[in-house]
Amino acid sequence: MEPVALPARKWESDPSFGHNRGRQAPHVDTFLQQLINGLTLGSVYAIVALGYTMVYGIIQLINFAHGEVVMIGAMVAYSVIVGLVGAKVALPPLAIVLIGLVTAIPVCMAVGYTLERVAYRPLRRAPRLAPLITAIGLSIILQHLAMIIWSRNPLPYPQIVQTVPYHLTDSPNGATITNVQIAIIGGSFAMMGGLLALVYRTKLGIAMRATSQNQAVAGLMGIDIDRVIAVTFVIGAALGAVAGVMVGSYYGVAHYQMGFLLGLKAFSAAVLGGIGNLAGAMLGGVLLGMIEALGAGYVGELTNLCQLSDWSTTIAERCETDPNLTLFGSNYQDVFAFIVLIAVLVFRPSGLLGERVSDRA
Repeated sequence: MEPVALPARKWESDPSFGHNRGRQAPHVDTFLQQLINGLTLGSVYAIVALGYTMVYGIIQLINFAHGEVVMIGAMVAYSVIVGLVGAKVALPPLAIVLIGLVTAIPVCMAVGYTLERVAYRPLRRAPRLAPLITAIGLSIILQHLAMIIWSRNPLPYPQIVQTVPYHLTDSPNGATITNVQIAIIGGSFAMMGGLLALVYRTKLGIAMRATSQNQAVAGLMGIDIDRVIAVTFVIGAALGAVAGVMVGSYYGVAHYQMGFLLGLKAFSAAVLGGIGNLAGAMLGGVLLGMIEALGAGYVGELTNLCQLSDWSTTIAERCETDPNLTLFGSNYQDVFAFIVLIAVLVFRPSGLLGERVSDRA
């Protein structure tokens, strides 16, 4: 099956990214813009990473199908939004997007519950390799089911909400933040706060933490272990649905393979912050988004070979026709997530805020 070329992501096509923007605005504006873009991207990573870290914290399972749950959320909301727009329903654009979101959340919750009930629960006492392989297989199955339903082509997400930029500096070409970015960042932090309140301020949260510590003892204390684990999958799937709608609305494209790379990066964020630690997943997601955005913005400037023109005649000749002769461009931003993952696993396997992974495995 030949690969499908996805449209360029916003940080690849937006002139606010990369060293080209440096000629239009001071370096501080460029840096601020990268921080805003990184915070937006990191907020999405954090929401997806919470799904990984919640499941791992309860049953020590890496649910590699979680990225596909995010994709399903984006696709379901896409279908609802396109249907409402095509029917010319007299509703505000924001209300249409919210209807798509409200529809996607229960669908993803049902998918998450089904995965736990049908695939993971029977393997709960199996060797650890069995549920891991099952999770990878479920990821492939969900991808191809989405391809059958929504086709293999990238789908243009309806951009019905008008984007309004707000300048952060006095420069007309300076750093900006849009209403969509504000909604993504604000919504993400609100969901993170709500999840922390659920885990640490409710009886369900007490049951989840008790199950995470010792399932056998929690069961003896009257906690329904199966119910707690199922609810954990359902909550993670609901967060994934919200993240899917955020990604589709922000980048303007949905694809049946969109959850794969997003899921890997969110998993990297969870490992960076500390797998099994909610605060660590949030911190890891935000940091990873910052690293990726700053790397995409400055890698071209840092690897501009024209800086070596005095050392090589060949490079000097090339730079006469192409002053932006770079070794790496912004399209290499995906590499940074996995460089960070490898570095964390080598130097601090427990993550920034995590407990010792070897003790939990």
